[in-house]
Amino acid sequence: MTRLRRYLAYALVLTIIGGVTYVLMAQAPQRSGSPDGRLRGGTAEGPVPVLAANADTADVPIYFYGVGTTRALNTVTVRAQVDGKILSINFKEGQDVESGAVLAQIDPAIYQAQLDQAVAKKAQDEAQLANARIDLERYLRLAASNATTRQQADTQKALVAQLEAQVKGDQAAIDNAQTMLNYTTITAPLAARTGIRLVDVGNLVHANDQTGIVMLTQVRPISIIFTLPQQQLGKVNRALAKGPPPVEALGEDNKTVIDRGTLQVVDNQVDQTTGTVRFKAEFPNADLQLWPGQFSNVKLLVDTLKGVVVVPTAAVQRGPNGAFVYVVNDNNTVSVRPVSVGQQDEARAVIQTGLQPSERVVTTGFSQLTDGTRVVIGSAQTTTERPAGSERQRRPPEATSQGPPDGQRRGERAQGSQRSNTGSP
Repeated sequence: MTRLRRYLAYALVLTIIGGVTYVLMAQAPQRSGSPDGRLRGGTAEGPVPVLAANADTADVPIYFYGVGTTRALNTVTVRAQVDGKILSINFKEGQDVESGAVLAQIDPAIYQAQLDQAVAKKAQDEAQLANARIDLERYLRLAASNATTRQQADTQKALVAQLEAQVKGDQAAIDNAQTMLNYTTITAPLAARTGIRLVDVGNLVHANDQTGIVMLTQVRPISIIFTLPQQQLGKVNRALAKGPPPVEALGEDNKTVIDRGTLQVVDNQVDQTTGTVRFKAEFPNADLQLWPGQFSNVKLLVDTLKGVVVVPTAAVQRGPNGAFVYVVNDNNTVSVRPVSVGQQDEARAVIQTGLQPSERVVTTGFSQLTDGTRVVIGSAQTTTERPAGSERQRRPPEATSQGPPDGQRRGERAQGSQRSNTGSP
C-alpha cells in the first residue's frame, strides 16, 4: 500500500507540472501581441510587405451595358403572286443572293397566252380606229361643202374617240397580262441570305399561300435591339445628339468584342411594366459573328472622362465612413485617406476627391495595416490598368512565404527584404 500511494503521488505531481507547462505555452503568444507571437504594426518582424501602385491620370470611357436580341436588318418571306406549278428552284439553301436574282420559276404558259390575246385584241381595235379616222376625214370634207349632214360627221367623230379609248383599254390589259407573266419568275427583292426551302419543284403554288417559297434575311448589316433602364436615357440622348455613339457587341465571356457598330434608334416611349427603353444598334457583321435570334451583350459608349485620377480597383477599401485608401508616405509608412469614388470597373476606379496623381496607394496586404504602419513594397505596379491579381502572382517570397518557427530567423529575413528594396520608388 505504501508503494502504491507513492506511485499515485508521483503521477499527481507529474500531471500538475504538465498542466502548468501547457497553460504557460498557450499564453505565450497572447503576451507577444498577436496569435502567432508577432506584434502588429511590424515591430516584431519589421515592415509589413505590401504591393503598391501609383495614382495616375487617364481618359476613362463611360459605358452602359445591356442585353439584347440580334435581328436581321430586313426579313422577307418570298411568296408566289400567281397560281401555277413550280418548274424550277434556282437557289441553294443558305446561299447569299443579290437583289433581282431569280429564285424560282412558275409555269408561264397560261399567262403568256393571256398576254398574246391582249396584244391581238389591241391590234384589232387599232385597225378599226384607223378606218374610223379615215371616214371622219371624209365626213368633215363633205360637211364643209354641205354634201352631207353635220350630224353624220359628229357621229363619226364620237366613234373615233370610242375606239381610241378602247385601244387604251387594250394597252392596260396588255400591261396586266405582262405583269402576271413577270410574276411567274420569282426574284429576290433585296440582297440577303436564303433560308430552308419551303416548297419543292412540281408543287402547285397559289397567290394566297401563307407558307411561301423561302425566307430571306439580311444579315450584312445586322441590328441588335437591347434595353437600358430609363434612368440612363438622358445620358444616351445627350450622346446621340453629338452623333451616333459607338456600340460594341460582346461574346459569351462578356469581354471579347465580336463586332463594333453605332446606335441608330431610341424608342419613342418607355415600357411602363419594366421601366426600360429599347435601343437599336446596327453592325456591319462582316464576319457573320452575329446571327438573327441570338442573345447578345452590348456596351454603349456615352461619355469619356478626361484627365481623371485613377487607381487599381483593389486599392479602394470600404469602411463604416465610406471608401478609403492606404497612401504610402515618403518615410515608408501608410496613412488612411478617405476618397470619393466615381466610375469603377474590375480593373480601375476613378477617384473624384481625396487623392492626387503620383501618390502611391497599397493594392495588396491590407490585413496588418493601420494608420502609421511601416511597410516595405514588394513589387510596384507600373500601370493602374493592370488587375491586382496579376501583381499578386509577382509577390516576392519575402512577402508571401511563411518563415520558420524561430523568431530570430524571421526577423533576419524581414530585414534582408527591407535592404533589398531600399531606394525602390
